[in-house]
Amino acid sequence: MELTAHIRERRWLPVAGYGLFVALMVAGYYYNITFVQLGLIDLGTRLVGMSETAVSMWMAALALVTLVVAVVTGVTMDRRGWSTDLRTKLRLLFGVVCLQFALTFVAPMIRTVPAFGAWIVLASIGLGVGFPVSFSLAIDLVPVPDRGYVAAAITAIAYFFANAIPLDWSVDVFSQVMVAAMVPGIVVLAGVSFVRVDSLDAILDALGEQHERYGTGRFCHSEQIRARSVAFVVPVVLMFGVFFIDSLGFLRIIDTPSLLLSSWQSPEFSTRLFIAVAHVVGAVMAGVIYANYSISRIFLWTFALFALTHVMYTSDLRIAQLFPAVASGGTSPLNPALYAVAVSFYTTLNFALWPDLSTPETIGTHSAIGVGVAGWLATFSSTALALYFQESELTLLSHLNVVQALSLLLLFGLAVGLYAKRMVTLARENSGAGV
Repeated sequence: MELTAHIRERRWLPVAGYGLFVALMVAGYYYNITFVQLGLIDLGTRLVGMSETAVSMWMAALALVTLVVAVVTGVTMDRRGWSTDLRTKLRLLFGVVCLQFALTFVAPMIRTVPAFGAWIVLASIGLGVGFPVSFSLAIDLVPVPDRGYVAAAITAIAYFFANAIPLDWSVDVFSQVMVAAMVPGIVVLAGVSFVRVDSLDAILDALGEQHERYGTGRFCHSEQIRARSVAFVVPVVLMFGVFFIDSLGFLRIIDTPSLLLSSWQSPEFSTRLFIAVAHVVGAVMAGVIYANYSISRIFLWTFALFALTHVMYTSDLRIAQLFPAVASGGTSPLNPALYAVAVSFYTTLNFALWPDLSTPETIGTHSAIGVGVAGWLATFSSTALALYFQESELTLLSHLNVVQALSLLLLFGLAVGLYAKRMVTLARENSGAGV
């Protein structure tokens, strides 16, 4: 890691860049996995009084509008040169955080469907601008060899606190916590974005020049990767599948009291801590694999972990149906712990992959498409489908059977695809040798 060299030689400015990036990404991701994904469902169903099907439609709209805004923002950043202007990106991020602060503060006061719809549109604008800007900071602050480890640190910190700290999953509680947490962030971003002090300007200028060394991603050195190239489209499709599977299963699991109260909302701190530590372990494993092996290896691990997780969940449910006495003793924490490891794998990959598929000239567009399609569109499309399944009274076992089938399909599809690719490569090498 270059970080160890910076620390050993006491080059604190690059080290501060690592810290700034990790802090911003942890805060943003924690906000998204708690307030946006969980809090909005509670707001729409409990406070506004909409059906779960109606909320699912609004969540799908959130994903679509966010994707459109993100792509427009990312393309604009690349064309106008904002992707390589650190101070401009920090100012855009400051505006996003201010908008999210206001929206988070007023969210618990919403009681009508039109107000909820207006909130969704404004939130989509903030999210759509925010994530291409935040992901593009990687080219300024994180060296290519360290991106897997930095992504692992972001994942580990965000999920550890999300799981270890006991919070009621309601929009009221999320709003209070997030509003309090955003105030220091707004002050810091305002200072680094608008305060003109010689010492601060020198620091930002030095950090802003690092994209010349850090900008070209790990997978872009041999060839330029375009948004329409196979090298970019395939990871987007695979990440879409991962996010879709995760949300489709998770939202049904956490809506089942017997599963939720024995895992993520367990009254026992030891259970929540066990899951939080599993997230950390999974993130560290994913960071090491990402830094040392091909991305196909970590995709295989991720799909295999999700497939195994849902096989375990569905097996437990079938055993409970056949032998109620055996299942009356409670649910094992191993299932949610394995789920946590799988989630940490793909989240680590998500933070590192898009900058490594980009250059300073394409980071805005690539991160917008990558995170927008593979992250937001997949997550909230599956959220909408999960809520629709529940409204249609699809049983828990039937729901998780669908998720299990999708995860197994993607696992074997990826394995077959990699095998076919290897066979084609060997055939070309043999034909070339014969000539």
